[in-house]
Amino acid sequence: MRRARFRRTRRTGAVALASALTLTVLAACGTSSSDDGSGGSEGGGSSDPAAPLDRATKVTITIDCMPPAAKAAELRQWKEDVAEFNKTYPNVTVEGRSTPGQCLEPPRFTAMLKAKSQPDVFYTYFTDLPQVLDHDGAEDITAYVNDRTVPLLKDIDPNVLASLKHDGRLYGLPTSNYTMGLLINRRLFERAGLDPDAPPRTWEEVRAAAEKIAGLGKGIAGFGEYSAGNTGGWHFTAHLYSIGGDVVDAGGRKAAFDDELGRKVARTLHAMRWEDDSMGRTQLLKWGDLQKQIATDKLGMFLAAPDDIAYMVQQLGAEYENFGMGPIPGEKNTLAGGNNYMIKKGISPDKIKAAVAWLNFKNLTVGKGQFDWARAKADKLPVGVPQPNFWLGESKKRDDAARVKHATMPVANFKTFMDNPVPGKAEPPKAQEVYKVLDNVMSALLTNEDADIDKLLATAAAQVDQVLANR
Repeated sequence: MRRARFRRTRRTGAVALASALTLTVLAACGTSSSDDGSGGSEGGGSSDPAAPLDRATKVTITIDCMPPAAKAAELRQWKEDVAEFNKTYPNVTVEGRSTPGQCLEPPRFTAMLKAKSQPDVFYTYFTDLPQVLDHDGAEDITAYVNDRTVPLLKDIDPNVLASLKHDGRLYGLPTSNYTMGLLINRRLFERAGLDPDAPPRTWEEVRAAAEKIAGLGKGIAGFGEYSAGNTGGWHFTAHLYSIGGDVVDAGGRKAAFDDELGRKVARTLHAMRWEDDSMGRTQLLKWGDLQKQIATDKLGMFLAAPDDIAYMVQQLGAEYENFGMGPIPGEKNTLAGGNNYMIKKGISPDKIKAAVAWLNFKNLTVGKGQFDWARAKADKLPVGVPQPNFWLGESKKRDDAARVKHATMPVANFKTFMDNPVPGKAEPPKAQEVYKVLDNVMSALLTNEDADIDKLLATAAAQVDQVLANR
């Protein structure tokens, strides 16, 4: 999930997030929250943590990552949702904070935790839980989350909830999740005589398709990969997961990629680059580079999450109709990640209840908040990308139907991806440091025809062992 950090930092840096702002949306009858995070509520509270918030309770909560003014539609929706929420909880004051540094930049997030300056409800990534717990930053909300306070709890993918648990205790609630698949350029597939409705399902098929697409000439690459800025290591991990491998052992203490599966990944990529000449000659690419290539019909395929498509349309001027997705080739496991909200340690029980009520309404109710697809379509926002995708059972059926009904893109292009879900697998411990090491492997494979694969993996494994020893 640290993947989301790469992508969000790079995306939003060019959009109007240059200056942080704080906008407060106040409900009637609200009170100010206390500076130290304690108290901040009065009247009507119940001592039972499992009980929903009493409507009479007056409380103020501060919430991270309210959309900035530059995202006018999203900000308008936030305000609408606060007003709707206040119809049920008229005495809850929601103070939204638009603070890009806290939401998007790892160093500022760490600094915020150290200073204990996070809002009552703060935004995190799937991989942030160890760091948050190390700083004693999040409240254990196990007792507060149940089918009364979060009615659709049973329909949330337990693997997603697992990313927010430690020793069986729950420390947050999900906002979004992703699993990686194979993103394709449908136009290039058709030009190369390939079926865009049947993306490759094995790495052997990817290799064959990449050769055909590269054979179109004019600088077109069949398959693309990252090898810089930690993104190379991130994608090496995705490749390895897809064929059943592991980056670290079960105990999280030793590297596990210096084995036959790791060598298989390395040999395949090296062969595609140097034997097939299907990966293009421009290498040392990082997040954003492959998106530009595929959006301009210079790249046939790469590993990605579904929301890359919305980014390319909104930011790069591409067309939804030109993209499709299949499951990650190999289909043993796929790299999973996403975003959550956690609740600040030490705030009052009523504030915790108010926070859970808000998160349930905004992020965990089919047809409401972020899942109000009719509103999203009316506001000209993307509808149809299969993400967030954490629903199961009846909730999934209802949400999928609404996405299709209000889609702003051809959802049939993602059918192979949606019909063939691959089990999600979390990032390794100390993911960014591990990825930095594995960048060296990826860059050598893609820039050095004489790369010694055995030596590369052995050296990287020794370095990762040292990283993990310092946990």
